[in-house]
Amino acid sequence: MKKLLLTLFAAFLSLAAFACPVCEKQQPKVLQGISHGAGPQSNWDYIIVWATVAVVLLCLFFSVKWLARPGEKSSDHIKRTVLDF
Repeated sequence: MKKLLLTLFAAFLSLAAFACPVCEKQQPKVLQGISHGAGPQSNWDYIIVWATVAVVLLCLFFSVKWLARPGEKSSDHIKRTVLDF
């Protein structure tokens, strides 16, 4: 657990090294040092990004959940045609 936290901490510290000085000036204060290019054009950009993050995290959660415990126990489920083959 300590190695994971230390790795994540080091990764977040290194994010400041990814943006060049020209791009850093174009970004809002929250994103300075993290991203390149022009900053967000409006507040809708933030809403779109956070909605996308929410969808991706939700998909990741359910993918891991259903991969770990699929929950199909009936003998006539379609997966049985492959497993019994």
